[in-house]
Amino acid sequence: MYQVLVCDDDKEIVEAIRIYLSAEGYQVITAYNGAEALEAIHRETPHLAILDIMMPVLSGLHLTGKLREEGYTFPILFLSAKTEDTDKILGLNIGADDYITKPFRPLELVARVKSALRRYTTFGNLKEEEQAHIFGVGGLLMNDDTKEVTVDGEPVRLTPTEYAMLLLLVQNHGRVYSTEQIYTAIWNEPSYGADNIVAVHIRHIREKIEINPREPRYLKVVWGLGYKIDWQG
Repeated sequence: MYQVLVCDDDKEIVEAIRIYLSAEGYQVITAYNGAEALEAIHRETPHLAILDIMMPVLSGLHLTGKLREEGYTFPILFLSAKTEDTDKILGLNIGADDYITKPFRPLELVARVKSALRRYTTFGNLKEEEQAHIFGVGGLLMNDDTKEVTVDGEPVRLTPTEYAMLLLLVQNHGRVYSTEQIYTAIWNEPSYGADNIVAVHIRHIREKIEINPREPRYLKVVWGLGYKIDWQG
């Protein structure tokens, strides 16, 4: 049974989300500020967290940054009453995997949770080990059994979403994927204005695998078309 942490200072929202997710079979852990959520995560280590961006004591933004610094890789979904793209991008920059704007539809919330957990269990640390699959381009190697990524022998730490996106491109190196194709493949849902989400994750990947992200050796943009992994030695 998957454990999902839900944290919002509005107790009615927390209770509503708890009811929706419990009905889907998830075990829900609740908290009402960032400090309580951090304690619960240290105690329980959930499979996914839903965090309000604006919370007392410790905001969702600061909590997410702290969790990523501590090495937690489980998916984090932000709840926000704000609709500006800058706020959404800020959350993704800090380490969130997705966001849901209040007011939200219960079916959308559940779908986003299922999608994030599917990526985590497929591309993250929860996948049961099968036979080793190693994919590489130049000095970039991905072991899809251990989920280890190295560049020129140096380990690279990626979130499950970043790993999934990079694996898609490495396995199909040379092929150009549009932002819509990437989003649909990774999130397993139709893409509606997902350019910013994909672009932020692409930038994070570049910062981690490229010596100079402004002059990438691997992850290239094909202007007007999308992205590809390419290596020319």
